[in-house]
Amino acid sequence: MSELFSDWSVRHHFLKRSPVCFKSRSFGAAWSIHGFVTIFRYTMSDEDLISVDYEVFGRVQGVFFRKYTQAEGKKLGLVGWVQNTGAGTVQGQLQGPRSKVEQMQEWLKSTGSPKSHITKAEFNNEKTVDSLEHSSFNIVK
Repeated sequence: MSELFSDWSVRHHFLKRSPVCFKSRSFGAAWSIHGFVTIFRYTMSDEDLISVDYEVFGRVQGVFFRKYTQAEGKKLGLVGWVQNTGAGTVQGQLQGPRSKVEQMQEWLKSTGSPKSHITKAEFNNEKTVDSLEHSSFNIVK
């Protein structure tokens, strides 16, 4: 089990509120249990962490699109954010393992919330990142 944490400087923290830094090619989560924060992590052997910005067009406001996007992102283990724009679109950022980000991109292009009608989704600024810049998937108001 110790090799699982070989690139982490600390395995457990006492009541610290410092952000968890995820290393390249790894992804994980942290839980607080009785004052301890325990880090769980699994390694993606050949998969990069990526970040991509997105904007979704169509009937995507007033149909719980942000809520469903947040739920789908969390289900896939991604981090990032989503918000409505003044132009009637929804925009945001996705970060995580490449395959999971690609699954989310497909969901944004074709599925969305049950009452939404997506006409197109654009993805820009895709880049490989060494660590995740967000700690969760948030709805920005």
